[in-house]
Amino acid sequence: MSNFLENQNWRYATKQFDASKKISDADLNTLKEAVRLSASSYGLQPYKVVIVENPELREKLKGAAWGQTQITDASHLFIFANDLNLDAGSVDKYISNISEVRGVPTEALGGFSDMMKNVIANLSEDAKHIWTAKQTYLALGNLLNAAAELKIDATPMEGFNAAQFNEILGFDKLGLNASVIATVGYRHDDDKSQHQKKVRKSHEELFITI
Repeated sequence: MSNFLENQNWRYATKQFDASKKISDADLNTLKEAVRLSASSYGLQPYKVVIVENPELREKLKGAAWGQTQITDASHLFIFANDLNLDAGSVDKYISNISEVRGVPTEALGGFSDMMKNVIANLSEDAKHIWTAKQTYLALGNLLNAAAELKIDATPMEGFNAAQFNEILGFDKLGLNASVIATVGYRHDDDKSQHQKKVRKSHEELFITI
């Protein structure tokens, strides 16, 4: 745990990436697996994670992110896109996956399936979109923590035009919405932010025990 906390203190929202440094395939696979193993409500994972490497595409996306250089200079760009078409069919696919992985008959999962379908059916479209978007932040947290463990810099970003991202990436046709993004790579030596002390609330300010 001490190493985990040390790495949390080491990480920061990198403002300037070294464009010459790239994440290895092995480390990238570790990050992807950490995201895949992330917690989500019911385990549904109602999102897709798009990893953008194409430099021309990232240049277009930078224009939809107010010119922030992290978009193009980081080794990889992760885009967490929530599912806008979550429905009973999505639950059926998840139940089939549980059945296959755990060797449990789908009939034995009927109660769990019906419960999830009922919850989703009773959400308004806006509420459903908000709920699925919230799930992407759980996956983002896993990415940030895993990156810190590998001494890889990761910057979570909400400063982008989601509608423009959706259009550039064709998400509108896929029933997806760009919820939150993260740039991942290695800090530039000239990034002054790395030398700033981390500022957080004290335990007394943050925690309430009742």
